Amino acid sequence: MRRRPALLVMDLINEIVHPDGKYAAEGYLEQITRRGVLERTAVAIGRARAAGIPVIYVVVGFSAGFADWPEGSPVFDSARADERLVLGTWATRVHEAIRPADGEAVVAKRRVSPFHGTHLEVLLRGLRVDTLLLAGVTTDLVVLSAAREGHDRDYRVEVLEDATATSDQELHEAALKVLARTATITSVDRALPA
Repeated sequence: MRRRPALLVMDLINEIVHPDGKYAAEGYLEQITRRGVLERTAVAIGRARAAGIPVIYVVVGFSAGFADWPEGSPVFDSARADERLVLGTWATRVHEAIRPADGEAVVAKRRVSPFHGTHLEVLLRGLRVDTLLLAGVTTDLVVLSAAREGHDRDYRVEVLEDATATSDQELHEAALKVLARTATITSVDRALPA
């Protein structure tokens, strides 16, 4: 059977991956830079576009006023306190190095999962996708959540390990061990050969 993939580029937004981002200072930027995540993701995006594979961006954020913010969430507890992750602002824009091309979908999410409360599934079904290629940050949160939910929605899931990161290498490696239970751990070059 022919593979029909889509590349999901998740949470590579300024607040997390830009030097001026508030989360960047919490260890994410060091790991993203050391691992070359933006560069590897740019390669993946270029190859996907050249092969006619849909590229879908997922960004996390909340509306101004934070009515949709999950009170009590240990993941998002600091977002409201210092007004991080407001949708439509510089903070939640995809980093300039990998910005969406005209016509590429951007899915806004308000929780860890890219499926929860979004139109991602409708978009994937409309594109007749059967395989998810996952890139982004963080490995232990959005990547893990997307892999598990994608698996349970009957997608084949491939994690582009060299295009993912979290706040430290040990946590990244632990997440990959868990991910290997429901996804194939691969690389940009193997999943999207030149």
